[in-house]
Amino acid sequence: MLGAIVRSARVLGATVLGAAVLGATVPGATVLGATVLGATVLGATVLGATVLGADVIGARSMIEPLQAQQTSPGAGPVIVLETVKGTIEFETYPDEAPKTVARIVELVKKNFYNGQRFHRAEPKFLIQIGDPQSRNPQMIDYWGRAGFGKPIGVAEITKKRRHVRGAVGMAYAGSDPRNADSQFYIVLANRPELDPKYTVFGRVVNGIGIADRIDKGDMLKRASIK
Repeated sequence: MLGAIVRSARVLGATVLGAAVLGATVPGATVLGATVLGATVLGATVLGATVLGADVIGARSMIEPLQAQQTSPGAGPVIVLETVKGTIEFETYPDEAPKTVARIVELVKKNFYNGQRFHRAEPKFLIQIGDPQSRNPQMIDYWGRAGFGKPIGVAEITKKRRHVRGAVGMAYAGSDPRNADSQFYIVLANRPELDPKYTVFGRVVNGIGIADRIDKGDMLKRASIK
């Protein structure tokens, strides 16, 4: 089928062998007990599809995951956060924030963030992590007060990187952004009022819905570089 439009289709017990569907759009399709062998689906769009008991054997899909985004031109390493709620990935901006990105990459390589808990989680605002004390639930009253122990020493605030939903920025104690250390946050909504105060060094490219569901005390099992 080339460029076919199939509306409200119902396929019962169908067997498709070596089928190729190019540019097909299938709104509201229901597939019951279908077996698809060696199918190739190129650029297909399936809207509201329900697949019940389907067997897909040797199928190849060339459709990108809906939640995944491509990294921006010039973006640096992608940081992967494996949380108890799911995985969050964010790109970094070494061109605008070289020392900040270098610090985060350094700490990730040292496994600094592994096992820490999100010590701050405010719905529709932000989630924050980076205090090693958060590994100890008995110190919950002190979470958020510590870090790696060595300030980055520079504020890499630029007009190019803004606090849009999914932006990743550096938290710091006091009023001087040069004191940023290891704690970073992800904003869950546009927050332009933060632009002149905090360094934005990355943005979520996959898993922003996971970030929305993070609660205070949720663990970051592992941080890595993709």
